[in-house]
Amino acid sequence: MFMLYAIPIGLLAGLVLGGRLDRLAGLSFRWLPLALVGLAVQVALFSTPLTDRIGALGPPLYVASTAAVLAVVLRNLAIRGMPIIALGAGANFLAIVANGGFMPASPAALGILGRTPETGYSNSSVVADPALGVLTDIFAMPAWVPFANVFSVGDVLIGVGVAVTIVVAMRAPESVSARTLAPGPGLTVHAGNSPE
Repeated sequence: MFMLYAIPIGLLAGLVLGGRLDRLAGLSFRWLPLALVGLAVQVALFSTPLTDRIGALGPPLYVASTAAVLAVVLRNLAIRGMPIIALGAGANFLAIVANGGFMPASPAALGILGRTPETGYSNSSVVADPALGVLTDIFAMPAWVPFANVFSVGDVLIGVGVAVTIVVAMRAPESVSARTLAPGPGLTVHAGNSPE
């Protein structure tokens, strides 16, 4: 759920810092369809009624879809802000793999939200003695926050990285190819000819 807040925060920060929304069009992500497929699989995977019926296929599908998204992030490390996202996505991936395809959630964190452990397959499941516990969902948003959920250190890094990527893109200098050439005094430009 951090993404729901990271995007508007990034947009607002970009505007406050003098950025422009149209500069976001300059962002170009490689392998984007793969990321969209991975995210779509996760949305379906953790939506009723599929969550109640997925059974043993849940963990491998979660690992595979998370790996797909991580691969896209790593492919785009040259974009400023993406290395932060990569750290977060990598941390989450390690926690999920280390716990057999589950992202463990702290009972205390769930308790803050007034929630009980899910009965079906869930991306935040209570696991006894989770591996890499520090990387799991051990934190919780305040219950009054819309779409409040438990979250991990990796989620925080992903959110920060998304916001940074947006701000940097909005404040990026306009590329030469995107500028409008305005002839200066005494300079006339004719199509196909040299300046006079």
